[in-house]
Amino acid sequence: QIMNDLGADTKGGGKSSAAADKVVEEIRAKGGKAVANYGEKLSCFSFPRILRDRSFARTSDLDWDLIQRVHLRGSFLVTRAAWNHMKNQKFGRIIMTASAAGIYGNFGQANYSAAKLGMLGLSNTLAIRRTVTPHRDCHICNKKMLDCTVFVYILFSLDLVASLKPEYVAPLVLWLCHDQCQENGGLFEVGAGWIGKLRWERSQGDIVRQKNQPMNPEAVRDQWEKICDFTDATKPTNIQESLQSIVSVLSRVESEGEVGANPTAAAASATSTSGINPAEAVGQKLPPSTFSFNHTQCILYALGVGMSTKDPDHLRFLYEGHPDFSCLPTFGVIPSQAAMMDGGLSSVPGLNIDFTQVLHGEQYLELYKPLPTSGQLTSEATIADVLDKGSGAVILLDVNTYSGNELVCYNQFSVFVVGAGGFGGKRTSEKAKAPLPPPQRAPDAVVIDSTTRDQAALYRLSGDWNPLHIDPSFAAMGGFKAPILHGLCSFGFAARHVLKQFADNDPSRFKAIKVRFVKPVMPGQSLQTEMWKEGNRIHIQCKVKETDAVVLSGAYVDLHTSTYLVRISVMSTFVQGGGGLQSELVFAEIGRRIKDLGSELVKKVNAVFSWEITKDGKNSAQWTIDLKNGSGSLHKGPYNGKADVTFAVSDEDFMEVVQGKLNPQKAFFSGKLKVRGNIMLSQKLEVILKDYAKL
Repeated sequence: QIMNDLGADTKGGGKSSAAADKVVEEIRAKGGKAVANYGEKLSCFSFPRILRDRSFARTSDLDWDLIQRVHLRGSFLVTRAAWNHMKNQKFGRIIMTASAAGIYGNFGQANYSAAKLGMLGLSNTLAIRRTVTPHRDCHICNKKMLDCTVFVYILFSLDLVASLKPEYVAPLVLWLCHDQCQENGGLFEVGAGWIGKLRWERSQGDIVRQKNQPMNPEAVRDQWEKICDFTDATKPTNIQESLQSIVSVLSRVESEGEVGANPTAAAASATSTSGINPAEAVGQKLPPSTFSFNHTQCILYALGVGMSTKDPDHLRFLYEGHPDFSCLPTFGVIPSQAAMMDGGLSSVPGLNIDFTQVLHGEQYLELYKPLPTSGQLTSEATIADVLDKGSGAVILLDVNTYSGNELVCYNQFSVFVVGAGGFGGKRTSEKAKAPLPPPQRAPDAVVIDSTTRDQAALYRLSGDWNPLHIDPSFAAMGGFKAPILHGLCSFGFAARHVLKQFADNDPSRFKAIKVRFVKPVMPGQSLQTEMWKEGNRIHIQCKVKETDAVVLSGAYVDLHTSTYLVRISVMSTFVQGGGGLQSELVFAEIGRRIKDLGSELVKKVNAVFSWEITKDGKNSAQWTIDLKNGSGSLHKGPYNGKADVTFAVSDEDFMEVVQGKLNPQKAFFSGKLKVRGNIMLSQKLEVILKDYAKL
C-alpha cells in the first residue's frame, strides 16, 4: 500500500510527513506492507483534510480551484492510474471518501460540497462501466475527516465528536474491499459505529402540458402539490429508469392530448375518468384463438430459451428424429399468449387502458399432460380479476388451452397497467397464483447459463414481435440503452435449469411454474438460477450474474413424483400387507431396466453390485446386479461370483433411501447403510437407475 499525505493543514498550507509515517508504521506492525509518499503528484490522500471554508461571497478562484484539484481531480488521477491494472488482474475495488457536505450541502463549503458530490458522480459512472470483474465501486459519506471541520462541530457536541474515530469507519472499508462483498455503486454514511445506506427517491410527479399547446408556469403552479407529493414515491437507480417515464410522456401526450399523471404511476385522475370498471370487466371472455404448429416451432422455441446441441441431453428437444423427441413444458405459454397480444384486451368492457403502459408482471403455467409436438391448440381467455394497486392496476387473465376437447394447460398472465390505479378496487385476489419466497438457506443447486447477443432476436421468432426486443431506437424510447431480453425467455431458461437439475430433462415430470418478473436482462448477459428443493416444489430465484440483479423472484417449479416411485409406493402397500419385502418391487424395476438396456449398462458400468437386505435384524434377501458379464443380469439369492461392492441395509431404510426420505450419505455415516468393497463404484448406481440417483 502507498500511503500519501502532504501533511498540509486544513487550509492546504504547511507540510509534514508525520501522518503518512504513522499509518505506515501501523500497517507494518500488523504484518502488512506499506510505504509513505509525501509528494503532491500522487494526489491520493489517506487523510483528505484540505478545506478552505469561506462564505460563498468570499470564495476566491484559488479557494475553489485548490479544493477541486485535491478532492475531485485527485480522485480522477489516482483512479485512472489504477484502472488498467485492475482490468489486467480482473479484480479491483474503488472506494472514494465523500462527505455529507456533498450530499446535503453545508454553509461555508460550497467549493468542498461541489467537489465531494462530483466524486459521487464520478464513481457512479465507474460503477456502470464494470470492466473490472468483479469490480465494486462504493462511496463512503463520512461525517468526520481526521481533523474536525466546521460541519462536525455544527452537528455534534464535543463529547460526541470524540467517538467519531477512524476505527469506526475502517471495518466498512475492509468489507467493501473483500472479494465476497457484492456491493456496487453504493453510497454509505458512516460514523461512531453506525452505518447507513443512502438512495434517491422521486415523487410520482405530474404531466403539466397538453398536445399542441404551450407549456406555462401557471400549469406548474397548479400541479405543484402533486409534483411534490412523495406518496408511492419511486426510487430510480439508473439513467434508463429515470428517463423511461420522461420518454413515455410523449406517447401519453400524443395519444391522449390531456393533462394527466406521469407514467411511472400515472395518477388515477386520467385513468379513472377514462374508465377501469372491475364489476364490468371481471368474468368477460376474450375471443378464442387458435395456434397451429409442428416440430419446427417446438425446436425453434427450445433454441430461443438457450438449448444447444453442445449438450447431448438437449437433443430430445432439438431433433425431431430423436426417440424421445419432446416439447419443452414452458412452450405452453406460446399458444396462449396470443389471447393477450392480439388485442383481445382492448375489446373488454370496463378496461379502457393505455396499452403503452402495459407491463408483464407475473406468469403462472400449469400442464395437465405433456405438450404435443404438433397439432392445433385452442385458447380461451377470461378476465379473472382486476386489482387496484394505487400506482397501477393489475389484470389477472386466465387462459385455458385445449387440444380438441382435452384441456392441455392453464396460464395466468398478471398484467400491470402503469398509472391505472386509484379507481377504488380491491388490492388482492384469492384467484391470483401467489409468488413464494425461497427458503432462508443456501441454495441446493446453482446453474449459470450465458445468453447470446442474438438471444432476443431468436426468441421473438416464437411469436413475441414487440420491437422493444429488436429495435434499438424503440428500446431507447423506453429508456433502455439496447433491446432487452423477453421476460418469458428468462422464464424458459430458469424452467429448463430445474428440469435438468431435478427431473433428468423428463418433461412428464413438469407440473407447474410461477414467476414474478423483476428487472430486464440484456442479451449476452449470463443468467444464474438458484434452486431450493422442498419436496416436489423447487423454489427458484434468477439473477444476472454480471450485476447480481434479481430478474425473476418469488418463483417456483412444481414437479410430479416419478411414476416409478409412485408405482413403488402404491404396490408397497400390498407387499406390507402380505408380510413381504418392499425392496422386491425396486429390484423388479431394476430387472426390467437391465432387460431393456443391459448391454448398454454393461459398457457404462462394468461392475457387480450385491445387496444384503434385512428385516427385523435378520437376513431376508440377497440381490446381485451383474453389469460386468454378457448383457447383464439380476440374481436373487446367493451369487457364485465376486461382487465389486456389497451393500447391507434394512428393508425399511432401503425404501427410505429410494423414496428420497433418507440421504444415502447420512445413512452410511449413521451405520444404517454398510458398504464393503470398492465404495467409489457406488456412484455408478446413477447409471443403473438414471433419475433415481438417490438409490
